[in-house]
Amino acid sequence: MDSLHSYLRGRGVKAAACATLVLGLAMSGCAGQGADHGSGGSKSAGGKITLKFWNGLTGGDKATVDKLVAEFNASHKDITVTSDPMPWDVFYQKLLTSVSSGSGPDFVAMDAGQIPKFAHSGVLQPVDDFYGTKQVDPSVLVPAAVQASVFEGKNYGVPLETAPLMLFWNKTLFKKAGLDPDVPPATWAQFEQDAAKLTQDANHDGKPEQYAIALADHETIPMYPVLIWQGGGGVVSQDGKKATLDDPATIAAVTHWVNLVRDKKISPIGLGGADADKLFQTQKAAMEIVGPWTTTTFAQAGVDYGVTMPFAGTKARATSAGVTSLALTSTNAATKKAAYTFFSFWNSKSSQIALAKGTGFPTNRTDVTAADLKGYPYPAAFGSQQVLSDSRPFLPGLVNGPTIQDQIFYPALQRILNGKGSVQSVLRQANADVQKQLDQVN
Repeated sequence: MDSLHSYLRGRGVKAAACATLVLGLAMSGCAGQGADHGSGGSKSAGGKITLKFWNGLTGGDKATVDKLVAEFNASHKDITVTSDPMPWDVFYQKLLTSVSSGSGPDFVAMDAGQIPKFAHSGVLQPVDDFYGTKQVDPSVLVPAAVQASVFEGKNYGVPLETAPLMLFWNKTLFKKAGLDPDVPPATWAQFEQDAAKLTQDANHDGKPEQYAIALADHETIPMYPVLIWQGGGGVVSQDGKKATLDDPATIAAVTHWVNLVRDKKISPIGLGGADADKLFQTQKAAMEIVGPWTTTTFAQAGVDYGVTMPFAGTKARATSAGVTSLALTSTNAATKKAAYTFFSFWNSKSSQIALAKGTGFPTNRTDVTAADLKGYPYPAAFGSQQVLSDSRPFLPGLVNGPTIQDQIFYPALQRILNGKGSVQSVLRQANADVQKQLDQVN
């Protein structure tokens, strides 16, 4: 679904958009924390507040989002929310240029990975006091979804959608390869055993007709970072202050998977996220690590698949959770109160159940049970306690997170995969480049 494709593509705002940010902030005198921007909400003669809600929710979840917004408007006489969905690249550019004009939204939905950049620029306002209200008990919200929007000790977001990555496996291809179609690999060792049977190169030309897995190495969700975490490594330390690409565990994990891709041909080299999805969808790859937005697409393509937690590595069983967050742009007190009312409505148990049933996404709440989602297996699977407890965001709370991901990590990974440098030498240089990005802000 396009909403969580912000997680896939939206983390890296294009260079033009970044230039627009610099220009826009210069024109506004560099808007800082507490700057009076956003539309401030408009009031009718009857005192009703109308809130402008900008988002990139244009995909399969749009119908459910629109339904919930309409339900909120019908049940709140003093507040009207007007949703304005647009493509994510347009959203980010419009948001940047609206900073100084006062014509922007009152609140937005955006990839949590983008929040540090916009919070640092003063576009977003802290929402810590939302979690102190009685409208939503923060203890029932998924901790990873809440923490994903924390920047410099303050929270700038409230969960909208959460998307842990899971292992999808093609039961038909498993059965044809002589494997149990109901038993996906649970460890790296089991994966390698299965991969030997699932990677098929009938004419021995070095280009398999069928791959064991589709691993994307650019413009994608963090498939490779998940594998690195499983080996005990990472891109940056958990406190976001130290680059860890030259850590022995990171080097070992990257070496392990690069060897499998280059030597064993378990996956093509050079896949983007959409390419990986297509490979699984057309049944030319037996597995993929991807999110809940693909469930409907794969089912409509006739793929008989299952979903489970990604196989465990030598050091950990881990996955990544992408989060789209609601964020406040207005500093107006009445607008803020009205927006918080909508945030609470969105994260109520009834709204979250409706969202899960309508989209396939897991809920943002830990108190929604399998019984609540009976007949809807995917939200229950993606929202299971095991998955949520083993999920973590990728590069959270970093102003330069998108730069680290798109301009350093993925190019380094591609150089290694294409044999343009050893794992050690490429990661050593990438580590220095990442550390420079971290030091610019710290």
